[in-house]
Amino acid sequence: MSTAPVIIEVETVMGLRGLLGGAVPVPAALRYDPSDPYAVTATFHHGQGEVSWIFARDLLADGLLAPSGDGDLHINPVAGSDMVLFVLTSPDGAAVMEASAGELADFLDLSYDQVPPGAEWDQVDFDRELAALATPR
Repeated sequence: MSTAPVIIEVETVMGLRGLLGGAVPVPAALRYDPSDPYAVTATFHHGQGEVSWIFARDLLADGLLAPSGDGDLHINPVAGSDMVLFVLTSPDGAAVMEASAGELADFLDLSYDQVPPGAEWDQVDFDRELAALATPR
């Protein structure tokens, strides 16, 4: 008997790289919801609230191994270290966050326990999605 997939939420601390050197610690949360099997959400907490970025789970996995990304998010491993850089850009500015590659890999492993790579398609409820598209707003 299989169990229903569960949402994975992991709290971590990432570092915000600044111009003056040294990283400022930023509490962050990583979230994987099997009902949206291709996506990961990273939420960064700061003094004025929080900022969330939603991106492909495959981008996170690829970024652990080689520079990856296009558009407003790039994920790059740092050679010779356990660090990975998140380069985030928006019309309001840019930020470079550093995170532990080991912690990110552990998070991915937890998400793969819920939905293995390649099985994401099996999680999509197409009838519900089509009904949502057909419903006038």
